[in-house]
Amino acid sequence: MNNKKKISILGCGWLGIPLAKYFIKQGHSVKGSTTTPTKIPLLKDIGIDAFLIKLDEITRKELYQDFLKDSDIIIIGFPPKRIEDIEKIYPSQVKSILGLIGDQQKIIFTSSTSVYQNTNDWVTEELENKPQKTSGKAVLASEQLLEKHLGNRLTILRLSGLIGYDRLPGRFLANKKAVANGNAPINVIHQDDCVGLINAIVEKNIWGEIINGCSDKHPTREQFYTIAAKNIGLTPPEFQQNNTEIAFKKISNLKSKELLKYKYIHPNPLSLI
Repeated sequence: MNNKKKISILGCGWLGIPLAKYFIKQGHSVKGSTTTPTKIPLLKDIGIDAFLIKLDEITRKELYQDFLKDSDIIIIGFPPKRIEDIEKIYPSQVKSILGLIGDQQKIIFTSSTSVYQNTNDWVTEELENKPQKTSGKAVLASEQLLEKHLGNRLTILRLSGLIGYDRLPGRFLANKKAVANGNAPINVIHQDDCVGLINAIVEKNIWGEIINGCSDKHPTREQFYTIAAKNIGLTPPEFQQNNTEIAFKKISNLKSKELLKYKYIHPNPLSLI
C-alpha cells in the first residue's frame, strides 16, 4: 500500500520550510507557496514545487487551483500579520481559497493558542473561546470559517509561542523595564515539535479535531526570559516585584499526547535556552 501523499503547504516561512523538508525526506511530494519572488529558487532547491501566491490577488485563481489541485492534504500555515484591520483581512484571506478546495481533500490549519482567554488556570481544547487580542480574534474567525465549510475534513492545530533555531526568546524582552506578569507560566513550543505534531496528524489520519501544541513544562516568565537573555549576552528584563496580580493561561497538551501518541522532543523550554 502506497502511503506517500501529495501535500500543499500554503505559507513556506519559518515553519513551512522545515515542514516541507521533513515531508520530502519521508517521500511525500510537496507544493509550497511564498509571497516573495526571491524565495522561489530557495524552495525549488529544497525540492519543493514552488508557487508565488498572494491571497489578495483573486485574479490569479487559476494559479491557486494549480497549487491545490491533486493534493491529498492542504496545510494552511501562514499567520496573521500585525496590521490594521487584521480581524477582517486574515479571515478574508483564508476564505479566498475555500471554494478551490476539493471534496476529498484534507486540511490542517496551523492556528494559535491566542484564541484562548486568560483563565488563571489550565486551558484545554474544550474551553469556549473568548480571545482578548486582535490576532486571536482573527485566527478564531478563520477557524470558524474553515469548520463551517470543511467539517470533519479539517484538523486545527493550535500552537503556543513559537521558538527554536533562529527564533531566540532571549531577544523578546531584553532590556525592558517594569515588565508585568513575571510569575505567570509561559506557553511555548519548539519548531521541531510543530513539525512532529503535523506529521503525526498526517501519519495517523486524524481529522475533525482541535489539538493544542505546547511544551510539557511551563516555567515562569521571569525565570525563562531572564535566563534566555543572559545566555545570548543581552541585558535581562526587569520584572515588577511584589505584584500579586497576574493574568495567565496554562495550555494543556494532554490531548496531543493521547490522541496522536506524540512524545514531545523538547518538553522543557528551559533546556532550550
